[in-house]
This record gives sequence, structure tokens and C-alpha cells, in this order.
Amino acid sequence: MLFAGDITIDKVSCICHSVKAVRPVKKWHFVGDSATGRRNLMNENEILIHSKRLAEGSSTELLTLSRAEAGWEWMSFFVRRLQPGDSFSAFTEREEAAFVLLGGTCSADWGCGPTNIGRRQNVFEGLPYALYLPSGHRVTFSAQTACEIAECRVPSNARLEPRLISPEDVVSSLRGGGNVSRQIVDIVTPSFPADKLMVIEVYTPGGNWSSYPPHKHDVHRPPAEVDLDEIYYYRIRQPEGFAFQHLYSPENPAGQTVRVCDGDAVLVRSGFHPVVAGPG
Repeated sequence: MLFAGDITIDKVSCICHSVKAVRPVKKWHFVGDSATGRRNLMNENEILIHSKRLAEGSSTELLTLSRAEAGWEWMSFFVRRLQPGDSFSAFTEREEAAFVLLGGTCSADWGCGPTNIGRRQNVFEGLPYALYLPSGHRVTFSAQTACEIAECRVPSNARLEPRLISPEDVVSSLRGGGNVSRQIVDIVTPSFPADKLMVIEVYTPGGNWSSYPPHKHDVHRPPAEVDLDEIYYYRIRQPEGFAFQHLYSPENPAGQTVRVCDGDAVLVRSGFHPVVAGPG
């Protein structure tokens, strides 16, 4: 069970999306400010990114998406799998980054000596560890068990401090009601001392909607709306699991619907973007 105050959501009955009676999809919103012009709806290859399918016991980048490949100014996104004994180092030159430990245990050294992190075996078995790394810093992760790490980067020159985020630091809450209820786990919030990034995990029960009522964030008119880009990264426990995400805008009301499976990422460039988790 994943606890949210005095209320619980049974994650066996959930899709965890940044995903119910029903299975888990999990979704991360990696959100960075956007200052460039927007395009309307485009072909699916510009919206939906698939992870590599790897044999058990292998280690590599499961998903690689640079800003240049995405065709926008702000976010790059990567997911890596490490096997016991593997190491991975990263340096944030003129960038800030958030590293979310999706599962497994490892040590992380960002200049203060190795620190053991990790508690959940996978994204459906507890709250996350994450590391925020501002510009001009280096980190090395050394896997103790099989690990998967999601990394998001955005340009930044802000002089801030690295910060480890433990499961006790994240804020879990329930949002919505009825068939739009879901659990929100805030990792890097708007009040967090970061420059541009926000990071969120969301658990959405099967058959339920998320990012609903539909909203968008492609016009800068705070507080009603701010201009953001967003990446949805999905994890789904069962091989047959899926979700549908509908992308549309006032200029293109018919929009486009994409079917997402485990390990897929959706680039929300503009417009509305509600999601429904498939039952089972």
C-alpha cells in the first residue's frame, strides 16, 4: 500500500502513470519553463518516444532524448539501467538536473562522500529517492543492486546547492474524486530551491483520468497559466497494460490520441493533455 496521510491507494489496483480493478502505470512530470514558439499537433514520432527493450541482466540507456532530438529548447530526458557493480557519472555544466531512483539501491557521491540511497524495488513499491544537482556539479552513482535512474536536465546557470530528496521529504496527497482521483507525489515542487525543474510522480487507478479537468500551460499569464514544457514518462507493471493520452488545443480541437505502454514518454509541447489509465 502507498500511504497518503490517513488514506491509502492499493497499488495492485492501480495504473501508475510522471499510472485499476486494474494494474499499475506510473508517470513522471518533468517540467521546465518554455520560452519558444509552439507548434500545433504533429506526427506521433514527435510526441511518443519508446524505450529500448532489453534482456534481463543488461545495462544501458533505456531512453535517450536530448533537447535537440526533442526539437525544443528546454528539457533533455534519459533513463538508465545499471547492474550491480556498474557506475554512472554525470556533470551539470550550464544545466541543472534531477535524478529519480526508479528502483534498486546504490551509492551516490556528489562531493560529500558516498551516500547509500534506495528503498523501493520498483516504482510500485514505495516513495522515491531523488537527487537535485545544480549547474557546475558532478555525481557518481554506483549500483549495489540492479537500478534504474531517470534523469531530466534543463539549461541553467543558477548557483544553487545539490540536495538529496528522501522518501520522507516528498509530499504525497490525493487529488480529484470519483473516476478522476489519483495520488500525487511531489518530489521537486515550485517552492523547491531549483531554477526551472519540477518533478512529480502520479499514481492513477485503472479506468481513472489524470491531468483532469483538462488544462494547458503554453501561455504565460500567471497565476491562471504559466508557460511550461512537460514530459510524461510511464511505467506499467503488467506487459499488457496501457494508457491513452489525448493532446489537443483550441486551434486543433480534434487533437491526437496516443497509446502508451511501459517505458514510453510523451512530449507535451502545448495544449491540453488528459490521460486515462486502461483497466487491467
